[in-house]
Amino acid sequence: MKTGIHPDYHYVTIILTDGTEYRTRTCAGKPGDVMRLDIDPKSHPAWTGVQRVMDTGGQIAKFNKKFAGLGVKKG
Repeated sequence: MKTGIHPDYHYVTIILTDGTEYRTRTCAGKPGDVMRLDIDPKSHPAWTGVQRVMDTGGQIAKFNKKFAGLGVKKG
């Protein structure tokens, strides 16, 4: 490799949602950093097949209120 053109490649600790942790090498962050994941293969619906709705700050309620009558014909 040419010197001075590549990013620093170092170890970081990854902590999954269930508390499992492991060390891996990356260019992200600083050496020794800890990355806590909010979504990982053990909790994401794409891998688990279970859909989970999290209403953060009332976003779902706000959406339902805004579009409540959309597509409903009243006779």
